[in-house]
Amino acid sequence: MEKVNIHDAKTHLSRLVDRAAKGEAFIIAKAGKAMVKVVPLEPIETKPLQRTGFMVGQMTVPDDFDEMGRAEIEAMFNGRS
Repeated sequence: MEKVNIHDAKTHLSRLVDRAAKGEAFIIAKAGKAMVKVVPLEPIETKPLQRTGFMVGQMTVPDDFDEMGRAEIEAMFNGRS
């Protein structure tokens, strides 16, 4: 595994990151002593996005939906059961 001096790593960070992203691991050393190991990340699994309206036509909403339970709700707020 290649060792890269920390000064060179700072100077060529972009190039080193590209190499790591392609699968090449390397070690960054300070004064010849290994400090960190740089390795590529595992691919992140993503879930497919659910689109709005994916259930169109599979359910219906009653015309009086926003009025349903109005009497009961008003009774609760007015202290009547």
